[in-house]
Amino acid sequence: MSLSRVCCSLALLEPPPVSWTPQIARKCGRSSPWPKRKRRAFTKEFKAVAVRIVGASGKTVGAVARELDLTETALRKWVRQAEIDAGRGQSGALTTDERAELAQLRREVRTLRMERDILKKATAFFAKENA
Repeated sequence: MSLSRVCCSLALLEPPPVSWTPQIARKCGRSSPWPKRKRRAFTKEFKAVAVRIVGASGKTVGAVARELDLTETALRKWVRQAEIDAGRGQSGALTTDERAELAQLRREVRTLRMERDILKKATAFFAKENA
């Protein structure tokens, strides 16, 4: 059986068999032998409940993440951010409110720079026209 035929038949399996290698995955048009997980959005309430479960249950972050069908990295990040918001995080770390304010200020700066550039071009245009 040819490699391309094996790739096509293996590409239909979810998740791929253990015998897959990154090289075989690339030949089948996949960047990884594992299917990419779709990005999901979670509410603030869900995140808060997940963080509370980690703190109250005494289970590891990995165990709770598996139970809730989350990535361990995401849950670990939520726990770290909750600690920062509670004042127990690293010094200099931004709270959620500070992060939101920073994002809003960056949007404002971007808008103001665009407006400034438009006014600069308009000034140059009218100065050239009147000269």
